[in-house]
Amino acid sequence: MKTYFAKNEDVKNDWYVIDASGKTLGRVAAKAASVLRGKHKASYTPNSICGDFVVIVNAEKIQVTGKKADNMLYRHYTGYVRGLRSYSFNTLIEKHPTEPLKRTIWGMLPHNRLGRKIIGNLKIYEGPEHPHAAQNPKPLEV
Repeated sequence: MKTYFAKNEDVKNDWYVIDASGKTLGRVAAKAASVLRGKHKASYTPNSICGDFVVIVNAEKIQVTGKKADNMLYRHYTGYVRGLRSYSFNTLIEKHPTEPLKRTIWGMLPHNRLGRKIIGNLKIYEGPEHPHAAQNPKPLEV
């Protein structure tokens, strides 16, 4: 029996919407990363984009457990000498409400050309409104 390889032309992409209000950061990110990769489909192929589009709303209301809100640090380097910047979860969610969720999902995707294309299928919004109603996204429970 031959191995099946999904081609980009043959894959049908669906749209899903996840309401993140009151949900845990890691659980939402794991579910979104799995759907973005396409692991929920029988035609999953690791080296192609066979996943679906994911729209996440209410990203500002996402929660973390324990003391992670104060102790968990997000770091980035500016490119200048002594340019390492660190932010706690609370600080980052105030400045950029979608950033913790995007960084967490990116950490669960492959870090190569394929992952950079897959992350383009992710749409994150701070509030309950999103402009993708024309695609008829199905609700996805976490």
